[in-house]
Amino acid sequence: MGWWVAARAGFERGGESNRGGFASTIVEMSDTFSLSLWYPQMQMAALDEKLGAVLRLFAEHGGERGVFSATVWPMNWREALVYQQVYGLGEHACQIDIALEEAFEFVHADYAWEFQIGWTLWEPELVPGRPTEWERKNRLVRVLGYGPEFDEGAWAQEGHIRVDFGTDDAFLQEDLALDDRGLKCIEENVRQLIALADALEKETGASGRLLWSELGETLADRLLARLNRVQ
Repeated sequence: MGWWVAARAGFERGGESNRGGFASTIVEMSDTFSLSLWYPQMQMAALDEKLGAVLRLFAEHGGERGVFSATVWPMNWREALVYQQVYGLGEHACQIDIALEEAFEFVHADYAWEFQIGWTLWEPELVPGRPTEWERKNRLVRVLGYGPEFDEGAWAQEGHIRVDFGTDDAFLQEDLALDDRGLKCIEENVRQLIALADALEKETGASGRLLWSELGETLADRLLARLNRVQ
């Protein structure tokens, strides 16, 4: 498990100055996790450019080159949508520049923009009576950009841009007996996640990042506990 030392450092690096803001909001939620990114002196006019940079990096780290859908939310998550367009996956996905241009026809300081994009990870294919097979499968990841006044300034705690990865099953597989092949696939998933997080921070010019779990535990701690049970 020599890879784990580097992986843990990748999980825990960055965003420490913002960590305390989550303590009261994530403890009672489910086992999903997100990456929050903050930018120095962020201006509203630069949000679409930053979102485009984030979305394009997915293609270099196991993701698609186009977006599955685009949505614009006014004021907070409880309000009716201002705009939504569902394009599809693969050949049906929309070019990032086009999706951004269409969604940013609707601009206000209290809006938030959500783009979903495909991201591929190793997942088990379970067939009764047969050994576990592992396949690369697509999942949808949400990339959110916050206007400065959306949901009473939610960006301060959740980041100017937030990437919601969904459940952490692909990194833990807690209900599955793991053999060498399974451990290798989880290792590759973790490396892919860390490489993407590093690229999103460095190549988009973020001043802080935070990879956080809605359970209140870090994904690093949960993964370490899982690996210890396998040994």
